[in-house]
Amino acid sequence: MRAVVAYLGTLVVFLAVDLVWLGVIARDFYRNALGDLMQVDLGVAFAFYALYVVGIVIFAVWPADERGSLRHAAIFGGLFGLFCYATYDLTNLATLKDWPWIIAVVDIPWGVFLTSVSAMGGYLALRVTMGVRQPA
Repeated sequence: MRAVVAYLGTLVVFLAVDLVWLGVIARDFYRNALGDLMQVDLGVAFAFYALYVVGIVIFAVWPADERGSLRHAAIFGGLFGLFCYATYDLTNLATLKDWPWIIAVVDIPWGVFLTSVSAMGGYLALRVTMGVRQPA
């Protein structure tokens, strides 16, 4: 049950924050920067969200829960976001002829923030819903 709570808590925060970013705050930025390169496949997007949140839970939420540390969730969530978003953006810069560098400059810090906040949300969902565990 802890895994389900951690996953759902993380997923809700991740989706809510990312949808506000992509759908409202930065919508025009991405459209203008990517132009015809931007094609959304909802099935692939769903797979990304589902899988990425598993990574957040495994690498940030569970270790933070074991330590009883919101700070740990924030730091390791941010690091996971840095590695994943940098891998995506830098690979695109290295391999795609017309990939705009400004996307990487904006997207990597966004991934750090988003993943950190989502890990904290998953951690807090565990603490509130399942009760506080004593650190190992």
